[in-house]
Amino acid sequence: MAILTAKDLSFAYDGKTVLEGVNFSLSAGDYLCVVGENGSGKSTLIKGLLGLKAPDGGSIIFGEGLKATEIGYLPQQTQLQRDFPASVREVVLSGCLNSLGRRLHYNAEDRARADMNMERMGIEDLKERSYQDLSGGQQQRVLLARALCATKKLLLLDEPVTGLDPIATGEMYNLIKLVNLCDNITVIMVSHDIHAAVRYATHILHLGQRQLYFGTAAAYRESTQARRFLGGNRL
Repeated sequence: MAILTAKDLSFAYDGKTVLEGVNFSLSAGDYLCVVGENGSGKSTLIKGLLGLKAPDGGSIIFGEGLKATEIGYLPQQTQLQRDFPASVREVVLSGCLNSLGRRLHYNAEDRARADMNMERMGIEDLKERSYQDLSGGQQQRVLLARALCATKKLLLLDEPVTGLDPIATGEMYNLIKLVNLCDNITVIMVSHDIHAAVRYATHILHLGQRQLYFGTAAAYRESTQARRFLGGNRL
């Protein structure tokens, strides 16, 4: 059974359609990269999957017991968020908020989950540091650890390597792929980096205010759509 299915999705703002004709299905452990020019509808689709923007048409169907509140999300950061004056441990723990239910405080299980994900991201030695004092690469590891505290099934990542240097970028891509492969967590990542997309992802969704392509990364390499996106060059 698919963990996530989009059927004839469309979205509009003030009556103007900004994205339409989106159809795709993902199984547990798939890695989807969403590509396209600015304004193509990538961020709108992410908002729809998170339940922050209602579709104008079509439907989003979750399977494998996944609930909309159990999605791990790593957003693009604003400067204000980069300067957030909280400890690394507090930021990571905040990924457990949706699981609190009627509880007012984190319990031992929440704290153990946060500690485990900090260790997995290699930031356990930073847990008492202030988030705002970290490098960009360290901050992204913290946010990935937070997202993992929120889910065991699906991660949504919005341009997770923006602003990172080449070394930190490579490390971030490797961490995401490790989580995908070792934990069988489905990944949906928005990216402008088409070369990284076909290297790491299993599937590509190409948007241009409508769905231009959905299929395997291997097939996308040979597609007319990919060559058009790259100005005639091959991947």
